[in-house]
Amino acid sequence: MSTLTSTNAFDYINVLDRAADASWLRNDVISNNISNADTPGFKRSDVSFETQLAKALGQSRYISMDAKMSRLNKDLGRLSPVTYSDYSGYSYRVDGNNVDPDTEAVYLAKNQIVYQGLTASIRQEFKNLQMVMK
Repeated sequence: MSTLTSTNAFDYINVLDRAADASWLRNDVISNNISNADTPGFKRSDVSFETQLAKALGQSRYISMDAKMSRLNKDLGRLSPVTYSDYSGYSYRVDGNNVDPDTEAVYLAKNQIVYQGLTASIRQEFKNLQMVMK
């Protein structure tokens, strides 16, 4: 007998959850950048996740999205956000800091919209599961 957790019902939810975690991490990283905008020598950081996701989904061009999600869900460990220093050799200020607070504020607003979209998608997936279970 098959249980709900042994099916592919949570494939999309698990991948969306991983993307939401990456977005949350990016929010923390951007906030840290803004907090250190006046720290001499500080270099801005960012989070790499979308390229990993696109690469993982693009490896199988001729299969359905359901099959891609199922394959990706089996190895979620390889889909992890990575924090890195962005433009670490670049600085437009004398003190060596490369954080522009205005640009960071734009990145933060963009990331918040992405996070809201991801959480809305997760809610919709759970609504779909509830509808099926009725």
